[in-house]
Amino acid sequence: MHVSRRSVLLAALAAGVPGCTSTTAPVLEELVLATGPDGAVFREIGGALASALSDELPATRVVERRTAASVENVRLLREGRVHLGLSSLDPLVDGALLSAEDPGGISAVGRLYDSFMQVAVPAGSPLRTLADLAGRVVSFGPSESGTEFTATRLLSLLGIGVDARRMEHAVAARQLAAGSLDAVLALTGIPTPAITDTLGTFPLRLLDLPEEAEKLAEAYPGPYVPATIPATTYGDLGPCHTFAVPNLLLARSSLDADVVEVVTRTVFTQSARIAAGHSEASRINVRTGIATGQVPLHKGAERWFRATKR
Repeated sequence: MHVSRRSVLLAALAAGVPGCTSTTAPVLEELVLATGPDGAVFREIGGALASALSDELPATRVVERRTAASVENVRLLREGRVHLGLSSLDPLVDGALLSAEDPGGISAVGRLYDSFMQVAVPAGSPLRTLADLAGRVVSFGPSESGTEFTATRLLSLLGIGVDARRMEHAVAARQLAAGSLDAVLALTGIPTPAITDTLGTFPLRLLDLPEEAEKLAEAYPGPYVPATIPATTYGDLGPCHTFAVPNLLLARSSLDADVVEVVTRTVFTQSARIAAGHSEASRINVRTGIATGQVPLHKGAERWFRATKR
């Protein structure tokens, strides 16, 4: 259902008291947050954020909308079907999905944490490099996901052709263990639930991508940073060289600034609750929160960050 104009209007706050100093929560009929698929960190982080926002906005029905993730979330925001959504940064830069003239009007609440590209194969697989995936059956994540966007961009850049399948990470991990897939690509936070859960019953290995990471960063400057998944992330798998992409929490620019101020405060003051169980997501903090790249901060987020710096 399309988000109605009425659902994003606020009742007046206590007479003339600014949102940054009021102890009265804004009144909003409904707040819809687009998250992600099963087996991905977006889904878990988004669910925890929705729960926290329900506490902060007791008069508002906070709805978590499960999605394919980044690309779908941006589309839903532009169409006015959700108020908030999680997205990796790379589909938002260079006009890939977001334009300064975009009538949908999308702004950033803040930068959250980084996602890492993870290429998982069975431990006994002969596949050792990304080039070895040529001609293989590979999961690119769900359609309209950040994984699909980045995997398509990466393999196209390197000229690697695969038999790409679209499915949720949890489903892909089960098919990998069953022998129906040769590899699973997942651009998500760490540890990734789909990988962690599979390791309990089926041994996996992650492919190192040091050269591929450098080529991607050179071809598309800005969103991609060569990075290492720490050895402690997945038990005995050891460190993995790959690349990381920042994640943002986005909002409709038309969403009232008082509401977005509450959302921003919740994200950055309750980050321990929201990121529980995810080491990388625990890096959510005010210092890096304003680093949203080409995506401008929402007016409500700007107000909260300015007040916090005083």
